[in-house]
Amino acid sequence: MTFREMAAACNGILHARGFEEQVEKRAGSVVIDSREIEKDGVFIAVKGERSDGHSYIAQVFEKGALGVICERVPENAAGPFILVKSSLQALKDIAECYRRVLRIPFVGITGSVGKTSTKEFIASVLSQRFRVLKTAGNYNNEIGLPLTVMKIRPQHEAAVLEMGISEFGEMHRLSRIARPDVCVITNIGQCHLENLHTRDGILKAKSEIFDYMSPQAHIFLNGDDDKLCTVQEVKGIRPVFFGLSKKNAYYADEIENRGLFGTRCRIHTPQGDFEAQIPLPGPHMVYNALAAAAVGMSMGIGTEQIQAGIVSVKPVGGRSNIIRLEDRTIIDDCYNASPVSVRGALELLSSAATRRVAILGDMFELGEHERELHREIGVYAAQGKCDVLIGVGALTEELCDAAKETLKDVPHSSDHEIRILHFNTLEELENELPAVLKPEDTILVKASHGMGLAHVVEFLRA
Repeated sequence: MTFREMAAACNGILHARGFEEQVEKRAGSVVIDSREIEKDGVFIAVKGERSDGHSYIAQVFEKGALGVICERVPENAAGPFILVKSSLQALKDIAECYRRVLRIPFVGITGSVGKTSTKEFIASVLSQRFRVLKTAGNYNNEIGLPLTVMKIRPQHEAAVLEMGISEFGEMHRLSRIARPDVCVITNIGQCHLENLHTRDGILKAKSEIFDYMSPQAHIFLNGDDDKLCTVQEVKGIRPVFFGLSKKNAYYADEIENRGLFGTRCRIHTPQGDFEAQIPLPGPHMVYNALAAAAVGMSMGIGTEQIQAGIVSVKPVGGRSNIIRLEDRTIIDDCYNASPVSVRGALELLSSAATRRVAILGDMFELGEHERELHREIGVYAAQGKCDVLIGVGALTEELCDAAKETLKDVPHSSDHEIRILHFNTLEELENELPAVLKPEDTILVKASHGMGLAHVVEFLRA
């Protein structure tokens, strides 16, 4: 897109006196972080909580920016600029316009749990045949998704986009930008109950991914999920289901849990079955592999390439990432947390052959039942899932109390001697942690992202 085309896409007012030739150039990139600007890139000045992008307009022009999109007239602008009411809306409008001219298949992935891991599996499988652009990091929202779309270049042959939401209407807006050719929903859990209220509300909000999908789209849903399995038809398209049950079109059996070393299973598809070696730990990864197999086959990829893609998938930091140190093993799963994902992480920890330490932080956005949901995790953790249970944060005090109460009701046995500790802050935790840990421990770190438990992972590594 040229800078002039961007102005038309976002209905902005183009100011280009003295820079008429420059506005006809094609943009090399679009960024909202002034540190990422490069020659002929376009900078969108966004006002954030900590800084205002308008303060860096002079700097980006010095670095060779093609132009700037902003909400107020910059002083002594050294290049063309587009004046808009909302920089964030302009970002979305330009990405939507750019998406309309792209002719590669787009895969959109949403769900309560497992979006990122599923994205990695699907991208790894598709990479066996296509040059794939995938969502990086946590770029799955109304800022990250349009920025990802605008990173697509002529060499890319497929796009795999993670789509995350926390309120009604948000997925509708993301779908309008992404216009997916393939829609994948991993499950309907208990995330963002504060805004979406119930699991039926979550299903409704996630289903907005279908609002702007291609008329010839493929829909792949987790058929073992009691909410998703009720979806029979969307705009004349019948969903294809994956899961562990044989009722699904894509299903797995002969599952062998190898603990921290991953899972083996046999995957059955409409085009035959094959053995899959899943390198990431946790039996729940089987669902991700099934989704990847389904998407891969819908795009013409054979079983051998799907096998190769599954076995080649790499972990993402903060999401069931196994870190092996000389004297301990860390399960870094601190990027996010919900009741379902915490249970899965504790189940994974329970498979370790060493002493098992669970460091759990608060789970956010659970609404009015947040304390009850934390208590349920405490009860689950006390059922032999760990040897040391550490809570950090206000809500995990409920979790630890419930674990203690559960242990009182269990007949005394060495199998149930779990040490339970609670800390209000990360600083308190880190002060006491060296005295708590022992050599060879396997340590799970799990919490909602806002708890900042990534610092604990770095502390442990150090």
